[in-house]
Amino acid sequence: MLDALGSLGATALKVAIIFGIFLTMVAYLVYVERKVLGHIQMRRGPLHVGFHGLLQPLADGVKLFLKEDVIPEGADRALFALAPAICVATALSTIAVIPFGESVTVLGRTIHLQIADLNIGILYILAVTSLGVYGIILGGWASNNKFALMGGLRSTAQVVSYELSLGLALVGPLMLAGSLRMRTIIDAQAEVWFVVLQPLGFLIYLVSALAETNRIPFDLAEAESELVAGYHVEYSGMKFAFFFLAEYAAMITVAAIATALFLGGYHGIGFNSPWLGPVWFLAKMTLVLLVFIWIRGTLPRLRYDQLMRFGWKVLLPLSLINIMITGAVALWRQG
Repeated sequence: MLDALGSLGATALKVAIIFGIFLTMVAYLVYVERKVLGHIQMRRGPLHVGFHGLLQPLADGVKLFLKEDVIPEGADRALFALAPAICVATALSTIAVIPFGESVTVLGRTIHLQIADLNIGILYILAVTSLGVYGIILGGWASNNKFALMGGLRSTAQVVSYELSLGLALVGPLMLAGSLRMRTIIDAQAEVWFVVLQPLGFLIYLVSALAETNRIPFDLAEAESELVAGYHVEYSGMKFAFFFLAEYAAMITVAAIATALFLGGYHGIGFNSPWLGPVWFLAKMTLVLLVFIWIRGTLPRLRYDQLMRFGWKVLLPLSLINIMITGAVALWRQG
């Protein structure tokens, strides 16, 4: 009984620490993006709140918390409140199965740097993240605004289109590792990272992840110049903050998946130890996030017809070709 309570307490502590770090990363990812985009555009970004603007995320959070929560006339109040909660819940739940490092020993107790080690970790991630689109479409529908509804419909079509390519891009690493378990896939990259063996799959994954998270050049769900911010145009206060938080949490999640499946996860280059694993993982994940930010500051938004054509006529065939090549090479090695 005491052992069970101790194990439950250790799990609860891991959940609190990991989610605390994760939410802090979400807040400061916004700060980093504003700083990096500022330098790309030859300006300074946040500067006045705290040293070099380091307290800007806290100030933004306080401002959104104190803002009036306006619900438009004719809106479906229940769905209007539920939509941002769905987006946040799905974005935060995926982090539970991602391993950030090997097992470490603290005070004689072995601690696994992962909340839940599922045998079907990848399927869990794909299933949970696919539910996030319900928050967006419900937010657009419940707002009683045609621009919000159009943004929700755009996002639904976009996510369905690019989710196919994203899922197929992950098949290559799964075939190489022979498992759906996240830790097994990472350990299979101890010698060679899968980005070396799957460069096309990695590129397809990154492009599809940009579309899945509604990032430029695929942010047609928001498209301020066309839809006045799209599906969340009627949201304010903390409800808007939840949508905002969910978008950046999804960015961190797709970067963590890319790190785990293609960039060797917590395996480093020459310097490996259980305590350095989280450092390597965070460094690789940060690199992927900086690429996302760099793309936002560089590329223009696509037209919607270009978005759909690229997903169905370019990425999807390339994903199938990548699977065929991977399977052929695997059979050739076995033969």
